[in-house]
Amino acid sequence: MMFGYEMNWVMWLFGSLMTAGVVVIIIVAVLAITGRSGAQTSKLDGHANPSAQGTRSRARLILDERFARGELSADQYSEHLRILGEE
Repeated sequence: MMFGYEMNWVMWLFGSLMTAGVVVIIIVAVLAITGRSGAQTSKLDGHANPSAQGTRSRARLILDERFARGELSADQYSEHLRILGEE
């Protein structure tokens, strides 16, 4: 009788550990397939982190976008780069 009780406890523990292991494997697989790791995208507007794009800072990325959209002239762009210290 004692053997049967001990086996039920061991089987319950083994089943719980196996279930947790399968859940972890599924989560890791989904993250690997989607290519997400949390550190790759900014929470503000989806731009990649500056570290992922070389040495460009967030301010430089915004400045580049504004220049590309035509919101800044070439002189303004150069002046802002000088102020940022990223010429």
